[in-house]
Amino acid sequence: MYLLPLPAVFIAGLLIGIVLNALADDLPRRRALRLPHYPDDEPRAVSAWSGILAFLLGKRASPKGRKLSWRHPLTEIGTGLLFVVAVVAGVDDEQHTLLRLVFLLAYLAGFMLITVIDVEHRLILFVTIIPMGIIALIDALVEPLGPTLVNALIGGGVGFGVFFLLYQGGFLFVSISNQMRERKLNTVAFGYGDVMLMTIVGLILGWQTLILAMFITVFIGAAGAILWLIWNALAQRQYSWSTPLPYGPYIVIAAVLLLLYANEVGKVLLP
Repeated sequence: MYLLPLPAVFIAGLLIGIVLNALADDLPRRRALRLPHYPDDEPRAVSAWSGILAFLLGKRASPKGRKLSWRHPLTEIGTGLLFVVAVVAGVDDEQHTLLRLVFLLAYLAGFMLITVIDVEHRLILFVTIIPMGIIALIDALVEPLGPTLVNALIGGGVGFGVFFLLYQGGFLFVSISNQMRERKLNTVAFGYGDVMLMTIVGLILGWQTLILAMFITVFIGAAGAILWLIWNALAQRQYSWSTPLPYGPYIVIAAVLLLLYANEVGKVLLP
């Protein structure tokens, strides 16, 4: 069991959020990593490296008028809150250790970065996936509370296999659909990045918990799509049923739920 001061944990999350924002600004554009900057590449003053401070101090815009998006403060706040939740979730568990917390926070930071990039660019990058896979393997080797190495490897294989079949099925659906309608589709429901993300989730959770994660992912993915359709209908926006939606966030939500509350979720879904 670990007990850390929650304000310090929240501040640590805010600082990690600054780093995640900097990575999210440059990684999708395949550019060299730089210090925090504005969308027009103008450097930000040190006092504006934090999105929260940039907004509060009136430094949201560059000298040329390009503004930081709300993503910057929201990512910092979201990361801070996730870190606090991770600590609180482990306080009552006597088996949790500081080492386990370190791995949990690393996973949460990685999932936050993946989500931000996927929502903004519809991309899940290998440069974000590979480090998480390495961390998951180290976790399985040195941390007894997570899955064993064999369990993790089987989980990665199952995650890859199931979602690769869905990925290939998407191409089959697009091919059949294009033969039946005039307007051609050129996107599939699952991208290869989603396949690799579920592979990493399998490495992190192990194959038994992964099965539950896939079930939750499909359920909340369907719920999210329905809510998106309702939102567009209420806003009177035109929406095509073939418009691709980022699926990575649904995978991430399921993974985070089971990372932090596997026992509680299991009791609800598998009484």
